[in-house]
Amino acid sequence: MVRSRLAWLYLLTVALIWALGEWVGERTVPTLLLAYAPPLLWLLPAPLVLGWTLWRRRGVAVALAGTLLAAGGAGLLHWRPQTDGPLRVVTFNVAQGLRGSPDEIAAALRAADADLLLLQETNFVRPGFREALLARLPGYAVRTGYEVTTLSRLPVLSATNHAAPGTRRTFLETRVRWRGQEVRVLNVHLGTVLVSSVRRGDFDRVRQTRDVRTAQVSRLSAIAGKGTGPLLLGGDLNTPPRGLAYQELRRSVGPDAHDLVGRGPGWTFPGLWLRIDHLMAQGLTPTRTRVLPESGSDHRALLAEYR
Repeated sequence: MVRSRLAWLYLLTVALIWALGEWVGERTVPTLLLAYAPPLLWLLPAPLVLGWTLWRRRGVAVALAGTLLAAGGAGLLHWRPQTDGPLRVVTFNVAQGLRGSPDEIAAALRAADADLLLLQETNFVRPGFREALLARLPGYAVRTGYEVTTLSRLPVLSATNHAAPGTRRTFLETRVRWRGQEVRVLNVHLGTVLVSSVRRGDFDRVRQTRDVRTAQVSRLSAIAGKGTGPLLLGGDLNTPPRGLAYQELRRSVGPDAHDLVGRGPGWTFPGLWLRIDHLMAQGLTPTRTRVLPESGSDHRALLAEYR
């Protein structure tokens, strides 16, 4: 046991970090940081721990268990069976068009061949960008909110903007008809919990942005519970697949498509190795998800197929 102390320390530390981030989550600033940190961080000590135990010939199994737990938590071992689905949906934060051209973004979206496009940060900075982008995406009905835009090849029945607490953004609810039934589609861009404020010692700012996020998630849960029939929520949720906010969304809206039919870590924000863009649904069964190649944004588009 003494000789394998490092291996046990690593295994228990990874388990504790994961449990605190998952079950305590945003309740405290330290556990919020654990929930929102890039999960690859917990894999960094693995080569050292494995090398040490191999050299000492003790604790190799424990070190390997810690490594597998960290790799699984990071999504590196995630693999689910996939099949084709007739309903194709894309969510994509287009970063105000600052990192790509209308041609580049439109080409990627056309290649996805999606029935529904849920775009965030569509408050484009460059004049004429929005018009140029939409002109390159024919065949879609367009509905807009504040900083969000939904494009549909399905018949649109109605569209409503719901106020998002603590921000000028809106949650755009679009009702469409698919295969004879009405489907509610929520296009969402949640606020960011400014964990970067910790570097300046501004913990009040972290708590303030956390509380705004909590109010936004509660508002979404209320909206989700008001209707009946299939519901699809997609967008830049600025929330990794850990913590209490993510759990509440799954309870009120439905399971995350990537959890059920995804493969790999599914990083939609590769700059920090995070999966923060999600598609969740009730009354629809996901059959496949895929993160699309980089196309003019700091985010990557997420494609999900449903039946």
